[in-house]
Amino acid sequence: MTDYLADVQKYDSGADEAIVNKIVRHLGIALRNRDSSLVSASDPKELERVKEKWCEKKLGISGADADSAIDATVKAMSADRSKSRVTFYYLVAKNLGKLQTL
Repeated sequence: MTDYLADVQKYDSGADEAIVNKIVRHLGIALRNRDSSLVSASDPKELERVKEKWCEKKLGISGADADSAIDATVKAMSADRSKSRVTFYYLVAKNLGKLQTL
């Protein structure tokens, strides 16, 4: 699963390769391990970690806005059993209108 752009384009056909690459660089070493390269949408601790580390620290969004963006992403990716962390983070940023600030 090294073609992150193709995976993101399943959900956003106009995805910007430069933005996807910025997310890949941000995640860095986490993408080397299969387990950490995926998001477990059924694990509340995992979703809280996404909210804290991605939404709050990187994007500067917290509270209900972050929660609703994460919920929307979980719903959008519900058919995908293996949720790529890159795609998940991209969609959360898109839902928050923060893609251009990455």
